[in-house]
Amino acid sequence: MYTGLQHLHSGLAYLALAALVIVMIYALIGSLGGREFTEKDRKFAMIGFILAHIQLLVGLILYFVSPLGFSLLTSGNAMADKVARLTALEHPVINILAIIIISVGYIRAKKMTESRARFRSIYMMYAIGLVLILSRIPWSSWLG
Repeated sequence: MYTGLQHLHSGLAYLALAALVIVMIYALIGSLGGREFTEKDRKFAMIGFILAHIQLLVGLILYFVSPLGFSLLTSGNAMADKVARLTALEHPVINILAIIIISVGYIRAKKMTESRARFRSIYMMYAIGLVLILSRIPWSSWLG
């Protein structure tokens, strides 16, 4: 189960990151082009929103069943080792914060009325969330 979750979390990360980048660029083009924000645009933004949330859910499940997640944090040795600290604390906390920011951007865009402001809410908040996510990916274990 652990290995399957690990592969799902890793593979889904490619989809979630790609979706966030594509939605962010799409919203930026929509804002700069002065397009009208339509239901299609909202649904397109929802794809990145949903994939990011699914990735978070799988990551949280993995965090509690993994020998490298919560158990590292409770052992008391995680803060001394930078790789263990990244895995046990920084990666989950920063990514939860990133998903919250992405959610705020999507929810704000749904409530706004002006098209340019809606696009701006999506591309700015998704970009901030994406930067936070990219900053806390354990690159050595993910690509290695």
